[in-house]
Amino acid sequence: MTSPPGLDLDALGQYLAPRVGGLAGALRAEVIPGGRSNLTYIVDDGQRRFVVRRPPLAHVLPTAHDMAREYRVLLALQDTGIPVPRVIVLCEDASIIGARFYVMEWVDGHVVRDALPAEFPDTRETRRKMSTALIDTLLQLHAIDPEPIGLGDFGHPDGFLARQVRRWWQQWEASKTRDLPSIEALRRRLDETVPAPSAPGIVHGDYRLDNVMYAPADPSRIVAVIDWEMCTIGDPLCDVGLLCVYWADDDSEAAARTLHGRAITVEDGFAKRADLLRDYAAGTERDLTSLDWYIALGAYKLAIIAEGITARFLMGMTVGEGFETMGEMVPAVVESGLTALERLRSTEGG
Repeated sequence: MTSPPGLDLDALGQYLAPRVGGLAGALRAEVIPGGRSNLTYIVDDGQRRFVVRRPPLAHVLPTAHDMAREYRVLLALQDTGIPVPRVIVLCEDASIIGARFYVMEWVDGHVVRDALPAEFPDTRETRRKMSTALIDTLLQLHAIDPEPIGLGDFGHPDGFLARQVRRWWQQWEASKTRDLPSIEALRRRLDETVPAPSAPGIVHGDYRLDNVMYAPADPSRIVAVIDWEMCTIGDPLCDVGLLCVYWADDDSEAAARTLHGRAITVEDGFAKRADLLRDYAAGTERDLTSLDWYIALGAYKLAIIAEGITARFLMGMTVGEGFETMGEMVPAVVESGLTALERLRSTEGG
């Protein structure tokens, strides 16, 4: 089989065979659709399936796409109750396939993007169960103490929020395809209104509906949380804010337009954003008073991620479909962040 972009199957096979007790045959591979940053492939030898993750083909930003960090957090979470794939090997020799990569076990489950799996009943109850499982899993992640599982030094919680604003601005400067005064205004206002942080914990960094896998026939059970490339130790409310940005209540919102078309969360039965926040608040002692600031930060991050993907698309270095419209969403997402900060200012009375 011809190797897909970014993956030399012959070299991968020679590297992998002695580490998995031999391969049954020549490797075949396909790119898993939907990924907007690191590349993910399903690889099989005719009998077993593996998953390979590697950085993008080009425009790799500083501090991003660190395979060793992603591998380390998956390894640390293996026996915590958080559903993550079993990792097999980390390869830091970029000469093997042209980049550092890691391999993990394939998990049987559904990534839900634009439609329910055929195995799930098309009912309100299915969508309600999926919403509940998503928040329950996030609460479980945020309750973990990083120190006992070896992640005590995985991030720098002190000054985390202000540093997020600065670092993402560096990413914007490195990847922008145009000047956008509104994002400059958003950065400035975020910087001026940084709230007191909540207690440090594990931050997934990109927690959303299509970064979890649901059990093959059970919408109430998540079998894997995936795409840990932005994980760190910091303020977990950043995950909640970003989830709110991704989660569309109706078709009029910027979040309702995705790479896959219309956001599935607008369908009847999925929790509304307010319901997600109510359920999260009921399961945590964290103070959600300043959550609109975290939502604004999430919008800021998503806009910058989308701009970076647009830059790669314009360079001809994306793998898959749908990237040509990513740049169009950036201004609308930025405006949603400014709106969140206006809400925060009005609730604070000034």
